[in-house]
Amino acid sequence: MQQVIIKVDADIELTQLERADAKAIFETIDSQRDYLGKWLPFVAFTRELSDSEAFVASVVNAPADHFELVFAIRKGREFIGLIGYKDTDKLNQKTEIGYWLSKDHQKQGIVSRSVERLCAYAFDQMGINRIQIKCAVGNVPSKRIPQRLGFKFEGIERAGELMPDGTFTDLEVYSKLKFD
Repeated sequence: MQQVIIKVDADIELTQLERADAKAIFETIDSQRDYLGKWLPFVAFTRELSDSEAFVASVVNAPADHFELVFAIRKGREFIGLIGYKDTDKLNQKTEIGYWLSKDHQKQGIVSRSVERLCAYAFDQMGINRIQIKCAVGNVPSKRIPQRLGFKFEGIERAGELMPDGTFTDLEVYSKLKFD
């Protein structure tokens, strides 16, 4: 399969995840543990480069029936975050989009524009009818993205995500349909 690259704008590009991205992923997480770890449980379990290498390998080497498109968000050639599809259900034509962005690149609309492009790709290229985004209750910057893009708030998934401290956090669920 040919590598998928999605041009977001003149500066931002989404490049399909590849093994060479593991080092940049780990270095970004490792240098921003407190910031990223507040809302992202995987940060606590990403202790060494080998953890990021294993994650990338699980994405790149996934069997066809479990394969998900995951992208490095790049500004110029610089890695600045990850975005991609997860839990895609081809039979029911639905998927979820997850994302994270390094601290220095927040509040520039990068993730909003990237999510918008991934929605268009899912609807137009993948035959998807429904996209959802889940955000931890309290993660205001993250939930503003689906709100800004016209996603509908569906409700709260109670205790939807296990945090590293052993507690569960509730998730706000947003969705967008192809013809919304």
